[in-house]
Amino acid sequence: MARVTVEDCIDKVENRFELVLLASHRARMVSSGAQITVDRDNDKNPVVALREIAETTISPGDLKEDLIHSLQKYVEVDEPEAEAPLIGTSGSADADDTDVAMEHMSEEELLRGLEGLTPPEAQPEEEE
Repeated sequence: MARVTVEDCIDKVENRFELVLLASHRARMVSSGAQITVDRDNDKNPVVALREIAETTISPGDLKEDLIHSLQKYVEVDEPEAEAPLIGTSGSADADDTDVAMEHMSEEELLRGLEGLTPPEAQPEEEE
């Protein structure tokens, strides 16, 4: 019966190697407790998986995505990068700090802050 099922599945999945991968993955899912979508008819899990693929009760595309996801060891997540803290922000500059209150500076305060950033030997001496 499994040979007829394989022949029926070739219409849904053209590559036999890919069919074996998908059916074995689905058979492992069924053995770990996943709900089957066809009558078991005293068949073993690989035959049930092939029958599900042949009758398209399980989408081969969904099975392929699930197989790829199960084989990935590292999943890259695209997260927005944290912006650099601006001069004059209050609070700490931790990456976890999302509630940063902005403080407005006057031009004089900004110049005083910039003067403090220059190296001590480069600062002009004040006249008395």
